[in-house]
Amino acid sequence: MNPFCEIAVEEAVKMKEKKLIKEVVAVSCGPQQAQETIRTALAMGADRGIHVEVSGKDYETLGPLQVSKIMAALAKKEEAQLIILGKQAIDDDCNQTGQMTAALLDWPQGTFASEVSLEGDKIKVVREVDGGLETIKINTPAVLTADLRLNTPRYATLPNIMKAKKKKIANVKPADLGVDMTSRLEVLRVDEPPQRLAGVKVETVDDLVGKLKETGKI
Repeated sequence: MNPFCEIAVEEAVKMKEKKLIKEVVAVSCGPQQAQETIRTALAMGADRGIHVEVSGKDYETLGPLQVSKIMAALAKKEEAQLIILGKQAIDDDCNQTGQMTAALLDWPQGTFASEVSLEGDKIKVVREVDGGLETIKINTPAVLTADLRLNTPRYATLPNIMKAKKKKIANVKPADLGVDMTSRLEVLRVDEPPQRLAGVKVETVDDLVGKLKETGKI
């Protein structure tokens, strides 16, 4: 599991333990192997899982926009009041899914959260920004994205891992949710970077200047 998503799951489970929310539903999009990630979330304390099966060419072109459409459709179907995601993927570092999901749902968002607290029907979020920390209050329903300092995820214990095997994972396809998986991106070409030339060791400053003149640097 993406470490940022692991922190998001931990925060949701902590909210349930404090009786602030009723149910934690873990969602993952991808081929059959994605269920392993959902089982990890169930072992951490999530109540049930939803596996959105995406395979073949659709999986190869699966990006933040497609995932956001799926999350938004599931939020409406499940009548969710809060979506918590990791702030970014660790392969492409896109950092877009949370923001796009909030836009599609027209919900307020609290991104890069390092502290979250529920205050009635509002959520207080301390955000990590370039200049330090920013504190905001947003209404629910809302979308949050977890930063690294939000919490420390728990280890799944053996009893909880065994219990997770009995928890339900629903299997749906994007078409069941009315989601168009067509990619808006087209890869035209993939090129390797040019190879670097081997370095040259020089003994004196005069040698360095001479080499720079030879190569036209000075």
